[in-house]
Amino acid sequence: MSEKRLEVINPKGWRKPIGYSNAILVHHPGKTLYLGGQVAFDENCEVVAKGDLVGQFEQVMKNITKVLETAGGSTRDIVKMTIFVQDRDEYQRQAKAIGTSYRWHFGDHYPAMTLVEISRFYEQDVLIEIESIAVLDQ
Repeated sequence: MSEKRLEVINPKGWRKPIGYSNAILVHHPGKTLYLGGQVAFDENCEVVAKGDLVGQFEQVMKNITKVLETAGGSTRDIVKMTIFVQDRDEYQRQAKAIGTSYRWHFGDHYPAMTLVEISRFYEQDVLIEIESIAVLDQ
C-alpha cells in the first residue's frame, strides 16, 4: 500500500507510541481484508513451536504473510492487529525477540495494535493468536 494512503494519527500532546500506532487513517478506498485469528499452525494444521512464544509468533507471522500475499497484499497493508496471548508476563519477557521478528516482517510499519491476555485458546498448545485488518490497493 502506498504510504500516502496511510496517515498515523497521534493526538497533540500524547506520547509518541513506540512499536505501534494509536490509529491509522486510510485516505483512499481500497479492498479491506479481515484476517481471522491466526495461530502457529503449519501446513498440516499442527501447532509448531510448542512452549515457545517467540517461535509461535514467527509462525503466526508467516501465516499472516501467506494470507496477505494470497490476497495480493503484504504486511505493510495491515492497519490493525489484535494480539491475544495466554501469558502477558511471558510476552513482556520475550518482547525483544518478538520485536526483532516483528521488524523483520514489518520493517518500520507500525499498525494500530492491541495486546490482550486471555485464559486459554481453543487449540491445545497455542500461546498466541493474532487477528488483523489490511487495506489493499485496488
